[in-house]
Amino acid sequence: MEKEQNNIEIRRHSLAHILAAAVGELYPKVKFGMGPATDKGFYYDFDFGEENIGEEDLKKIEKKMKHLIKQNLKFKKSELDISEALSREKGGGQNYKAELVEELKKEGEKKANYHQLGEFKDLCKGPHVNSTKELNPKAFKLTSLAGAYWKGNENNNMLTRIYGVAFDTPQELEEYLRLVEETKKRDHRKLGRELDLFCFSDLVGPGLPMFTPKGTIIINELRKKVEEICSGYGFENVITPHLAKIDLYQLSGHADKFADELFHVTSKHKQDYVMKPVQCPHQTQIYASRPRSYRDLPIRYMESEKQYRAEKPGEIGGLTRVIAITVEDGHSFCRVEQVKQEVKNMVEIIKNFYTSLGLWENHWVSLSVRDYEHPEKYIGDPGDWDTCEKMLGEICEDMNLEAKRCEGEAALYGPKIDFMFKDALGKEIQIPTVQLDFATPKKFNLVFTNEKGEEENPVMVHRAILGSYERFLSLLIEHFAGAFPVWLSPVQVKILSVGEAHHDYCQKLAQELRQHQLRVETDTDSDTINYKIRKATGEKVPYVLVIGDKEVESDKLSIRDRGQAKTREVDKKEFIKEIKKEINNF
Repeated sequence: MEKEQNNIEIRRHSLAHILAAAVGELYPKVKFGMGPATDKGFYYDFDFGEENIGEEDLKKIEKKMKHLIKQNLKFKKSELDISEALSREKGGGQNYKAELVEELKKEGEKKANYHQLGEFKDLCKGPHVNSTKELNPKAFKLTSLAGAYWKGNENNNMLTRIYGVAFDTPQELEEYLRLVEETKKRDHRKLGRELDLFCFSDLVGPGLPMFTPKGTIIINELRKKVEEICSGYGFENVITPHLAKIDLYQLSGHADKFADELFHVTSKHKQDYVMKPVQCPHQTQIYASRPRSYRDLPIRYMESEKQYRAEKPGEIGGLTRVIAITVEDGHSFCRVEQVKQEVKNMVEIIKNFYTSLGLWENHWVSLSVRDYEHPEKYIGDPGDWDTCEKMLGEICEDMNLEAKRCEGEAALYGPKIDFMFKDALGKEIQIPTVQLDFATPKKFNLVFTNEKGEEENPVMVHRAILGSYERFLSLLIEHFAGAFPVWLSPVQVKILSVGEAHHDYCQKLAQELRQHQLRVETDTDSDTINYKIRKATGEKVPYVLVIGDKEVESDKLSIRDRGQAKTREVDKKEFIKEIKKEINNF
């Protein structure tokens, strides 16, 4: 029992109960909802009626909570007959609690559990700590409040949800709060505006980001780098339309899978189309456009193009959840005996790409397989699924990926290897994936002629290296806090003039650096040089060149490296060689 009560989840649940007790003392007319523990803390839902509370009231509530904790109050568990509990809650005007009791009654429960802390008695299953002395008042904090529909149903009343975080020690709390502040600074929506990378328009519509010239540079550089790597493994670019007849997706199974997310498009000629939710069905039709021989395989296609999902308005936000998604996608059509090498090649591409970004060291791999209890969720033959899962398991072992087997995480058509990364703030994100698919080629009757002149179905291997450009850019912005590697920076060099006499030289130098394929901006405004330096620093430019009399009269450059307070003097030719080497070494 003692070990159970040391559990952080129990302490968090206890703090939710104390939060309700504190609110009850401060706001006697409040009506109570529910208050569970969360993965970082706790929350409780309240109906304050006509009384409005704001973020400024959290300190007062938190102070009351700490006062209760210091009184060394015991949590006392008791039971009431269902009828008595119902009478208690209705008599006290606690209609939300009464509703919960009614549900217990419908479930056949004869008793309702209560926990009492001082004068406050709450309908609650528990468990709680024995006494508030087991809680450290310095290891929790109320963080925010938000509106929340009762039981998450938008047809119900809107309640006020108060959130808190809680940890084992004050040091863990302090570290968490530090990360929260750092997260706010790194928020891709904030930095995207400040660095002028992307924007949204009410006239265009929510979930439809538009990339500025600087943002487009990053997208293009990512695309160029991924395609350059994949080309080395035999992938070739293809282009497919943004829409298709729904028949295509009905055959692939995506019409059912994305039924609520499809955009239907109809012309005045009564032509009915669907905006593509995925690219793989289109690419099967390129394969099917001509006869294929075993000598042609593997055939590898790659494409970076838009896909469309009708996301719920309330779920759209920033670049992480959008309606128009630019997806970097690739598919190999190969023989069964070629599958292992194809998958290994794709894993190597992923490893090399993410290592260069500094993300590979902090990752784990998921071997995502079927939900064996619900085979109806998938397409394809169970025997093929067995083969696919066995092959991917062997690949994981061969490559020492130390993959965790995760049931129920497979794709519609087959098992997959997913790569989970942690960014600079410890947030876990799944982006790259390799997926094995025996089902789709059979559905579309894709074939090749083998050595005996017989027709066989190829295997389709799906892969995404960086997934959607939008989501990947949000990851990079927050991981690097906007200070991108030199090869990816929209502006690699910024040239600042000390005075008007240096303007012409700045423009001449900029043109010279551009001839070496460097991305350069000049700042020849009449502002002071200190202001220009501060501005360039805020723009997170990797190299800032300050041009005054000395620089104009020589081939030396005064360079201010990003993150450094001091400047260094370097010969112009050496600087060009240095920056080009840094770019090419990615």
